[in-house]
Amino acid sequence: MTDSKGDLENVVVYIAEGLGDRTFDVPTQPVVVEQKACMYQPHVLAVRANQPVHVVNDDPTSHNIHPTPANNREWNKAEPPGTSVDETFTREEIAIPVKCNLHPWMHGYFAVLNTSHYAVTDNEGNYSLKGLPPGKYTVTAWQEQYSTQSQEVTVGPTGAASVNFVFKVTPYLY
Repeated sequence: MTDSKGDLENVVVYIAEGLGDRTFDVPTQPVVVEQKACMYQPHVLAVRANQPVHVVNDDPTSHNIHPTPANNREWNKAEPPGTSVDETFTREEIAIPVKCNLHPWMHGYFAVLNTSHYAVTDNEGNYSLKGLPPGKYTVTAWQEQYSTQSQEVTVGPTGAASVNFVFKVTPYLY
């Protein structure tokens, strides 16, 4: 979704290359997905490989959560009102579709990443990748309708750099 200035939310932005053999601990704190008002919130969720995903049904009706990955184990779990599900994904995979088989309009995406440096743009298209050591990186952005773009960036000693992605929309022809 875009705002009045054309800024795009729900874009997954991450460091695709440049960290070398640096490793960062996988968070043990789960990321949370809520089923609320018959929608997945957030619509796009970024998570580290092997980080717990905690799915909560906050609605007064039953749902299920059914991610359909290509490179991870598929799961499909029922969620009566007020219940939760905990799962993990073991391998990196961007753009895992998520659906509720009971409510076909409910859908979202999971992005499972090996990097610790990632973000999802907010409703004004903003993001921040904090704590990057100085160096040259490939920054990649994925959006569910507009695919993937990558750009090179060099982070200097101050840790400051800027990357702006512009997704081109193909006009719909009748």
